[in-house]
Amino acid sequence: MKVYKTDQVRNLALVGHSGSGKTNLTEAMLFQSGATQKLGNVSEKNTVSDFSKEEMERGTSIGTSIIPVEWRNTKVNIIDTPGYMDFVGEAYGALRASEAALMVIDATAGIEVGTERMWKYTEKIGLPRIIFINKIDGENVNFRRLMEELEEAFGKKVIPFSVPIGEGENFIGVTDVIYQKGFKYDKGAPSETELTHDQIKATERMYEEIAEVVAESDEVLMDKYFSGEKFTREDLLRGVTTALLEGDAVPLLVGSGEKGIGIDILLNTIVNYMPAPDDERAHLGFRYVSGEERTVSTDEPFAAGVIKTIVDPFVGKISIFKVISGKITKETPLYNSTREEAEKLGGLFIMKGKQQLEVSEIYAGDIGATTKLQFTETGDTLCDKNHIVTFKSTKLPKPVLYYALEAKTKGDEEKLSTALRKLREEDPSIVIERNAETKQLTVGGQGKVQLDVILEKLKNTFGVEVNIVPFIIPYRETIKGTASVQGKHKKQSGGAGQYGDVWIRFEPSTEEFEFAEEVFGGAVPKNYFPAVEKGIIESKEHGVLAGYPVTNFKATLYDGSYHDVDSNEVSFKMAANLAFKKGMEEAKPILLEPIMSVEVIVPDNYLGDVMGDMNKRRGRILGMDQQEGGTQLLIAEAPQAEMFEYSIDLRQMTQGRGTFTMEFVRYEEVPVQIAESVIKEAKAKKEQAK
Repeated sequence: MKVYKTDQVRNLALVGHSGSGKTNLTEAMLFQSGATQKLGNVSEKNTVSDFSKEEMERGTSIGTSIIPVEWRNTKVNIIDTPGYMDFVGEAYGALRASEAALMVIDATAGIEVGTERMWKYTEKIGLPRIIFINKIDGENVNFRRLMEELEEAFGKKVIPFSVPIGEGENFIGVTDVIYQKGFKYDKGAPSETELTHDQIKATERMYEEIAEVVAESDEVLMDKYFSGEKFTREDLLRGVTTALLEGDAVPLLVGSGEKGIGIDILLNTIVNYMPAPDDERAHLGFRYVSGEERTVSTDEPFAAGVIKTIVDPFVGKISIFKVISGKITKETPLYNSTREEAEKLGGLFIMKGKQQLEVSEIYAGDIGATTKLQFTETGDTLCDKNHIVTFKSTKLPKPVLYYALEAKTKGDEEKLSTALRKLREEDPSIVIERNAETKQLTVGGQGKVQLDVILEKLKNTFGVEVNIVPFIIPYRETIKGTASVQGKHKKQSGGAGQYGDVWIRFEPSTEEFEFAEEVFGGAVPKNYFPAVEKGIIESKEHGVLAGYPVTNFKATLYDGSYHDVDSNEVSFKMAANLAFKKGMEEAKPILLEPIMSVEVIVPDNYLGDVMGDMNKRRGRILGMDQQEGGTQLLIAEAPQAEMFEYSIDLRQMTQGRGTFTMEFVRYEEVPVQIAESVIKEAKAKKEQAK
């Protein structure tokens, strides 16, 4: 592929709800530019960007792919992202590497939750947008109604740059508002068509809207506008780009990715109005943390940020990066400033889906890739060791759903752990943990689809099959009463015997565990105190109710006896163990469960359902706080046992519009009926294990 300079590059994150046609739109851009001879289609499983086995089987994107499209001596890097909310981490990474976002809306479905979330996020980070209404040829599509819906949701900043000629099955082409010309299409090829009187009038009105927004972006243009002087093409180019960058305008285009209609106007709009990476007003997602500050310029030392990692079973690890400053060649020495490690470049190429196209150099602002970097992960900074800089890593959403996994085949445990580590390199939004207490291996992500894809990749790529197993809830036991008991260990079997005798008082405590002694007159020698404490510490790992660790109690050694010959540390440890079991049984033991603090952000109209559901989960509503944009923050506490699949249920209740965070706060007593069931189950498991 040809090498492009910084001002010839445009980086565009392709975002939108799942099923809006982002991948088919990418195929249409490739076909329109002449890069492919046949229009790829998701349903035919022959697209450039959806190339993994999991994507082809599902018929949807599950990972980010880079598709460079060459158009009018400009390289447009289309960063195609998954539409599923589960893969929002992929979208965040793509938006970080882009100077603008192309939001795709399905004309037959209207504004969906994925579109809403991406709009809010891009507004928050100040990223310019272009909207493309896809599938405008669908049944029962009404363009005017769509415009009203967009204006209601996003405001008057959304301005049509192209409008459909005909609708539904009568859709034949689009009108270019800037040039005030109509085009019909035959297999993606445009030809000018005459506009009706009404279409001309409508186009003129929309042109005036664009001119008004452009005028507001520049004082010189404002004077021209009010003096009645017509804008030149250069005026429009400059004014629209400024309005786009300042968030005053969001160009809207229409067409059909599947039929290749309106794609040329979309590409022209991207090349004409979207900022190049070195535009001083452009969004820079790579924030400086330490070292030498950088601007997007080839005159500065080399620096790049890694935006994506692909684990290829044949090639190995592929690291995709965006060059922020300077340029990179095959001879460029690499230094990973995030991990403080030198790296060796394993070839230099441009990614086009799964294809690797070799290049001699890559300039600032462009996106490239290399292989076999030993230490580098997604989010790391690569730079010149003599000019060190580190960029801030992408902030990823916390997991909301976990699976507990175990290998189907005994002996595959190590293989499973290795495979999961590699998959985490590919998708850093997943969290892999080995619970120190329950010994369970857990994988966390943004939803069921993401976690199911991980299981598919484990099988397809690494040959590891797993079982999803029930979560072991880390219950605790404690006491509500006080008990003073004796623990006496006496053993005589010829030779030296064993003798330990202790009286211990057990009582509740605010501390996790306290040990004290009140022994008078040397009833128990001081040198045996540590053995008694150790015996209780070891014993408290398994309570008397269901075998769970015991917490929040105090043990006070206050009396006992010893034998000059037969007493030793082991004997007193055994005596403490006997006292612990007896004391726990007499001190009113109870079962405790982990309680989670939950914060849910939900649109007002779903609040009642969410509150009702929280009550069914034995949750307590602690408060509510009105948020911007017609949403409420619901603050609650609920038992962990009731919250394992909350993300799935919340998504169903709110049509994907509700989000939540959750963290452990404390332990509380389990209601009697539930406690009885937990204890019964624990005892049954213990019997089974014998």
